[in-house]
Amino acid sequence: MSNAVVFPGQGSQAVGMGRALAEGFAEARHLFEEVDDALGQNLTRLMWEGPEDQLTLTENAQPALMSVSLAVMRVLEKQGGWRLADKAAFVAGHSLGEYSALAAAGTFTVADAARLLKLRGQAMQKAVPVGVGAMAALLGVEMAEANAIAAEAAGDEICQAANDNASGQVVISGHKTAIDRAIALAAEKGFKRSVLLPVSAPFHCKLMQPAADAMADALAKVTLAAPVVPLVANVTAAPSSDPEAIRRQLVEQVTGTVRWRESVLAMKDLGVDRLIEAGAGKVLAGLVKRIDKDISALSLQTPEDIDAFLSA
Repeated sequence: MSNAVVFPGQGSQAVGMGRALAEGFAEARHLFEEVDDALGQNLTRLMWEGPEDQLTLTENAQPALMSVSLAVMRVLEKQGGWRLADKAAFVAGHSLGEYSALAAAGTFTVADAARLLKLRGQAMQKAVPVGVGAMAALLGVEMAEANAIAAEAAGDEICQAANDNASGQVVISGHKTAIDRAIALAAEKGFKRSVLLPVSAPFHCKLMQPAADAMADALAKVTLAAPVVPLVANVTAAPSSDPEAIRRQLVEQVTGTVRWRESVLAMKDLGVDRLIEAGAGKVLAGLVKRIDKDISALSLQTPEDIDAFLSA
């Protein structure tokens, strides 16, 4: 069996996440302390106790989700000798999950990944005034159809595909007025449902260019090592191991489409038959079932999940 380890993105956060891991495993506690020290913030307490509205803030949710993912990976290695370099062919992450994937694969230190994600969250929030942008999920729509709807709805504004998550689930992003037009167009064309998403900014569209510029500056100051296994990048849906290429792709990713469906299918074409989701929630494992039923998927987020996985 050939594995890829995948790392969740924003939306998978929940108050209490990571607490059971820390209570069960010293290495998870140490990982959370490492992140807190890097940020000069008691992020761990926010993760465990809330309030939820503070945890959901992009600048907190992004490093918090990464820390839970990396805690899972630390526990796998310390408790079961499960080393990424030996056990997986690829890593991939959904949006911010790319930073988790790269930290797990040794491209970033934990501290650098935490600080970069804090900055990324702040820069994304500042890029567009609240209320100007929006995102919506178009359900029952394929990527080509979503691109056509977005282009028609855009007019002289921004409206583009942000996440190609799975067959029949594409998220669009841009100016709120253009997103409203796209939702109306999708209904006119007979698509079953479109849902405005409860997000604080229009991620993965050209409105995020100020955030991309901020990340380009920040990433230029950080040392990147080659990952121990290739990253299947969001913007190319192809393996990447060159640190300079990865640096560029992380900048492009801020305004570009997360090509998740294509990434999963690319890993399958490269021989992967099992995806292991490391971290909070089960979103990515759920998407895999919609993308290709021949690929098995499981989520590891609790001590019980990890124990069952290692004993199997």
